Amino acid sequence: MQPVLEMNPTQGFDLWPVAEIESLDFLPLSGELSPTEVGTAVMRIAGCNDVDPDGDQPPPPATALDSFLHGLLTFDTLFVAGGLRVADDATGVTFLPGCCDGLEDWRDWQRFVDVGGLLGFGHDPVSPIAERFGDTVRLTVNAHQSDSPVIELSVTDLRHLLVGVERDLVDFLALAADWASRHLPDHCSAVTAALARVLDLPAPGIPPGVQRA
Repeated sequence: MQPVLEMNPTQGFDLWPVAEIESLDFLPLSGELSPTEVGTAVMRIAGCNDVDPDGDQPPPPATALDSFLHGLLTFDTLFVAGGLRVADDATGVTFLPGCCDGLEDWRDWQRFVDVGGLLGFGHDPVSPIAERFGDTVRLTVNAHQSDSPVIELSVTDLRHLLVGVERDLVDFLALAADWASRHLPDHCSAVTAALARVLDLPAPGIPPGVQRA
């Protein structure tokens, strides 16, 4: 189980170094990312929130960098395209995030494990769902498909996987904080805090000597 970002092509982005991505794909988040991959992840998270503010929000700044970061740093509710990806190596089945439960909602999985019921992640044409039946969790790749591939695992195994997910996100956030201190020193504190908020994690410490926004 991995926390992943749903990526868009990165051609033309020049505010900081990013990896070249030419088609829709998923970028796993962990402490193993290169600096360029971290920059790509930060670009995507900020880009998900780079939308026109509503009437209650101040207009974005004029400079390109401040304008791009404006939503991430000022919106009350943040969104991250992606979620948790689950792969069954034995069957080759992969359960992908849907469109209705982004990475910012990853703790829904923890509540699902505790409470049970049904957790939906999308709608037509693909609707992945998670269901709990006693001590068994069934992940259906597409609930609208009668013969959809499924992954079944125990509640105990899912709890262990979610511990790994949180560790991956914590490790990524530590990398992102260090990356921001190097590439966005004037916004390091604010960007790190925003990333922590959208990932529902405590903000790591800011490296010494970095200007706080």
